[in-house]
Amino acid sequence: MRYGFTTGSCAAAASKAAAYMLLTGKKKETISIVTPKGIVFETKLLEITRKEKSVSCAVEKDGGDDPDITTGALVYAEVSYTERSKMSQTETSLQEEKQTETKALHATIEIDGGIGVGRVTRPGMDQPVGNAAINHVPRQMIEAEVLEVCRMVDYKGALKVIISIPKGVELAEKTFNPRLGIVGGISVLGTSGVVEPMSSQALLDTIRLELNMRHAQNSQIAAVSPGNYGLDFMKETYGYDLDASVKCSNFIGETIDMAVECGFEKMLLTGHIGKLVKVSGGIMNTHSREADCRVELLVAAGLRAGVSRGNLMKILDSATTTEAIAYLEEEKKTKPVMDYLMERIIYYTNKRAGGKMKIECILYDNQYGELAKSEGAEEFLHELQHENVTVSGTTI
Repeated sequence: MRYGFTTGSCAAAASKAAAYMLLTGKKKETISIVTPKGIVFETKLLEITRKEKSVSCAVEKDGGDDPDITTGALVYAEVSYTERSKMSQTETSLQEEKQTETKALHATIEIDGGIGVGRVTRPGMDQPVGNAAINHVPRQMIEAEVLEVCRMVDYKGALKVIISIPKGVELAEKTFNPRLGIVGGISVLGTSGVVEPMSSQALLDTIRLELNMRHAQNSQIAAVSPGNYGLDFMKETYGYDLDASVKCSNFIGETIDMAVECGFEKMLLTGHIGKLVKVSGGIMNTHSREADCRVELLVAAGLRAGVSRGNLMKILDSATTTEAIAYLEEEKKTKPVMDYLMERIIYYTNKRAGGKMKIECILYDNQYGELAKSEGAEEFLHELQHENVTVSGTTI
């Protein structure tokens, strides 16, 4: 199946092209960038508008063979000079003199959203309240591509980048953005820069293949995680790379079944509370279209822990689990709530395993860090880390 490219990649490519045309005065018909995954994205430039102090252009979103509602939408980038770039040569020279010999003056890039790009109105999102819903990886990509152009032409002023997706206004109604408190449009997303299309069956086949491969390499513990969300936390806290885990996506229950069939006797499940809180209610497919009772489960656990009615109501209205945790923190109830949720996660996952495999779990949030871990989780983690450095003398 054919790869697609994220809205973040489209925004970065359009930004690079607009910056190039603004700073060189030359028109460009196509542009290419290297995505974080290492795959080159080359695309045509559309709707080019060149002015004295700004240039805008668009890239058409291509989701590949993935059923993506944003496919076909135009992602625009307008790059313009800002006040700093208008400084006189004398002012620029004075600033340069203030720099140390090892820290040269470089360009600065300001990034914001325009029409069709949502704006964050509630806490707990990737971006703070008030920011355009352009997630941190796309922001890094945009900045890196524009700075590359600035270095190429030795430009050391300031530029402003505005990302717009006009069709995003209507597309947002087909997403969870309104419920999450992101208003006015869609989010600019993507961590790898590419969209990898997979049917559910193809994904399940991949999970089974990975489990079989690791068991054949004499791994004693099935390391499983829904995805790489929390990668930095696990590295910094435990020195563990989530890339070493089998990615089960939303298929928690079926992954447990397959791990048992493969012959594993132990499993370590690590994940963000936004996914795993659902498991505390016995939900084994965590996709939002299957079930989304995150805050309801938090409220039930909070009620049991004695959280006040006022904060329980705020939790019930929370857009994200991170926002909900803030209300638990106010009453110092995070630990008893998370301990109870962990107890239920362990109950349901081990029940699914039918006594044929022992499951331990680590639960975390990117903002609040570790929230809970089961009794044997750290022991399982140490066993995994030992396996990774000793099997065949190389890391698995």
